[in-house]
Formats: sequence, structure tokens, C-alpha cells
Amino acid sequence: MSKKNIYILGIESSCDDTSASVICNGKVLSNVVANQEVHAQYGGVVPELASRAHQQNIVPVVKHALSKAKVHKEELNAIAFTRGPGLMGSLLVGTSFAKSLALGLNIPLIDVNHMQAHILAHFIKEEGSKIPPFPFICLTISGGHTQIVKITNHFEMEILGETIDDAVGEAYDKSAKILGLPYPGGPLVDKYAQQGNPKAFKFTQPKVGDLEFSFSGLKTQILYFIQKNKKENPNFIEENLNDICASIQYTIIEILMNKLKNAVKQTGIKHVAIAGGVSANSEIRKRLALAEKHWKWTTYIPKFEYTTDNAAMIAITGYLKYLNNDYSDVSIAAKARLKVTE
Repeated sequence: MSKKNIYILGIESSCDDTSASVICNGKVLSNVVANQEVHAQYGGVVPELASRAHQQNIVPVVKHALSKAKVHKEELNAIAFTRGPGLMGSLLVGTSFAKSLALGLNIPLIDVNHMQAHILAHFIKEEGSKIPPFPFICLTISGGHTQIVKITNHFEMEILGETIDDAVGEAYDKSAKILGLPYPGGPLVDKYAQQGNPKAFKFTQPKVGDLEFSFSGLKTQILYFIQKNKKENPNFIEENLNDICASIQYTIIEILMNKLKNAVKQTGIKHVAIAGGVSANSEIRKRLALAEKHWKWTTYIPKFEYTTDNAAMIAITGYLKYLNNDYSDVSIAAKARLKVTE
């Protein structure tokens, strides 16, 4: 007897990307993302504009995801949506839409923690992909989060260490802004860094706990460094852009890798994953690949399309919760602040 197909629609609207994905038995059939270009001119995400754009995008994006997956909405077994964390206005659009659709189709509604979903994206079934065994450690790195999380099973997670101030993605974007690069600047710092000398300029690392992160001091250090050198040479950035970016990136990745080494040492767990938008960074991927050789870690690096905010990670989390009969009540509310353990 053939195994019954389980179709889950995932909806993601936590920040400025509207995304919908359909998965069947853990395999992605579609993963549609609509980006919002409007924020570039403001140098960052404007919450009010983001929620308006979600309202415009959500129906066509969901329609496109179903059409691409060749699945009728009546075939869906459940709707999974991002409950939080994120921008409240953006979350409300996805939450309201998911509730309405689930009620209209009379199928279960499943709320998903956005940060758990970044981690659980590693469980998407794809040819050639490695699925981490339990327990494993995951470094979640994004514009809003920097954490080392121990994962004991799909829904048992423990924060081993996190940032005491700013997130790593913010450090990248703020550095880019100081250098006059357009938003989002993180990927541009990575791009220019690949052409530069990482030892050209030295920045000091913060002195915090073994598993804690801090990036506010580094951002201030970079700001003063640029101001001082621009005073001496107005063309300093233009003449040294690649080297500056390479030096900033080297410092940030050193901080991340040193904390990961501490976590492996303290837990004895050598299965190490990364997740979140900054896991698309070329240098962290390169350094993790080297860690496999040097320290005998087994590393798990997500596909690029599952690093930034996307609905496939929401759908796979929804699928895992569906298998556990872990459904949500229609009274569930969006929550802007939510820990990975909630």
C-alpha cells in the first residue's frame, strides 16, 4: 500500500520577504519568495512599508507556490505560518492569511517559530543533502540573531550562548553603511572581501564569555577607524575597500569560529550546523569546510535558498509538527519577540 502523501503549505512573512512553499513528505515542491525593493532607498527595512507590501504580495505568492507545486489547495493537509519573531505588522499579515485559509479549507493550522525553522531547514529531504543526527550544535547567524544552540531532537533546543548586544548580520550591514555601500550591505562586504588582504588592518575581538558574542564594540571600532583614516586621506575607502572588507570579515568570522570551537570543546558534540541569513557568507562556509579536515567535525551547510528567510523552512517545520499532531488553535497570536526555545 502506498504511503499517503502529506502536503503542507508554509507561509513566511517575518520581515521584508513574502514567501510561500509547498512540501510533500518533507520534499520541497515549490519555494516562492517575493523580495521588497522599496527598502533599499531608506538604507534598511521600514516596518510600515514592509507590512503593506506583504498585503499586496501574499495572495499572488501563495497562488504561484501552489501552481508551481501542481497542488490544489483542497489537497493540503495543513497550513504552517511564521508566528514570530519578526516585525509585528509583517507577522500579522501572514498570521491572518494562514488562519483564514485554514478555516476556509477546514484543515489544521500550525504555528512555527522562525528561529527553529532556520535550524530545521536542515531536515528538508533533498538529493545529496546531509541530515544532522541528534544531538548537534547549530550556529544561527542572521540580521537579528547570533546564537549557539544545542538540538537534542526536532523540538528540544537549548541556547548555549548568544549575543549580549548586536547580531552578526547587523555588524555586517552597519560596517557596509559606514563604508558607503548600499543596503543590504552584508553580501557586498563578503564580495569585496574575497579580493582583499584579511590581515591588512587589525581589529580587536571583544572579551566576553566563552560562548557569548558581542558586536557593538567592533562596530564602534570600525567607525572610528574609518573616520580617522578618512581625515588623513579622503580617498581612503575607495583606495582600500577590498582590504577593509577583508579585514572586517576576517575579524567577524574569527569571532564566530572561536565560539564554535569552545562549544564543541564544552559539549563534545562534533556535528556542527549553521543556519540563518549570514550562513550564506562565503568565508564561514569555507572555514567550516576546513574544520572538517582540521578538527574532524562533521559540518552541515544549508543550500543558499534556505539560508535567507524562506517558506520552505516554515513548511518543513510544519510537516514535523504535523507528524506529532502538534496543531495550533485559531486564537494563536503573532509574537514579535520569541526565543528559539519557545
